Order: sequence, then C-alpha cells, then structure tokens
Amino acid sequence: MGKSRALNLGTGSFVLLGFAALFFLTTQTTSRGLSFASQPHYDVTAKFDNIGDLKVGAPVSIAGVEVGRVAKISFDSREFKAVVVMSLNSRYNQIPADSDASIYTQGLLGGKYVGLAPGGADTYLKDKDHIDVTFSAFVLENLIGQLAANFIKGKSDAPTPAAPEKTK
Repeated sequence: MGKSRALNLGTGSFVLLGFAALFFLTTQTTSRGLSFASQPHYDVTAKFDNIGDLKVGAPVSIAGVEVGRVAKISFDSREFKAVVVMSLNSRYNQIPADSDASIYTQGLLGGKYVGLAPGGADTYLKDKDHIDVTFSAFVLENLIGQLAANFIKGKSDAPTPAAPEKTK
C-alpha cells in the first residue's frame, strides 16, 4: 500500500506542476499584448494577398525591434485582400511614409509577424495612413506542393532508358 500511495502522490504533484507551468506561460504570453495597448499609439493599415496564419496581437518590427502590434485583421471583399491594422507605438513616429510591410515567420515553425522596411521619404507615417507596398506571407504548404508537382513532372518527362543492344 505504501508504494501505491507514494506513486499517486508523485503523479499528482507532477500533474499540478505541469498545470502551474502552463498557467505561467499563458500569463507571460498574453500580458505582453495587453501592456502594449495601454501605451500611446497610432494605427497604420496595409493590404496583403495572403497573411498566412498571422494573428491579432502579433508583433510589428523594424530591424528586429518591436515597434507595434497587429490590432485588427479583416477582409476586403472588393479587392479580395486581407486588411491588417497595425498599432504602432507613438515613440516610433518617424517611420518613412514609403516604407513597405512584409509578413515573416519567427523561426522555422514559429508564428507570423509583420516586418516593416523603412523607405527614404521625408514624410512620416501618421495615424490612419496606408502602407502601399506589401509582401505576402511565405506559405510552406505551397512550396511543398510546387516541389511535389515538379518532382512528379520531372519523373514523367525523364527519358526511359533504352534497352541494351545485343551483341553477337
């Protein structure tokens, strides 16, 4: 009976520790997005052909420095594009108006984020401005599909080896 009780106690402790770690991770990831919303900001909009799995709350960065967050994602049914509203921190108020926006992946399997590349204009983005030049998300599934199609096509186009000639 003693071994069974110790095993149950150890298993229960392990499960509780796992839930505590999960709760800690959840509070750490959600609190970052909430603290940013309380800071002064301005909103900028961009339209993309494909945003992949970009989510509201995803970071917006320039040169690897987080300058804002994705505030809203919607769909433009006339242009058939995704509309992304980015909430940029007011202290980054000198981003050139001709900057472009791209959607990148954090690491190999990480989430998506918006990367801004500064242009060279003398005017700066301000509240309710629109970024005209955008580059859509790189969708890994599309690349795999293209590689598979090329591989299959390559096999069907390959010449069949000729039968060796018989010598006498």
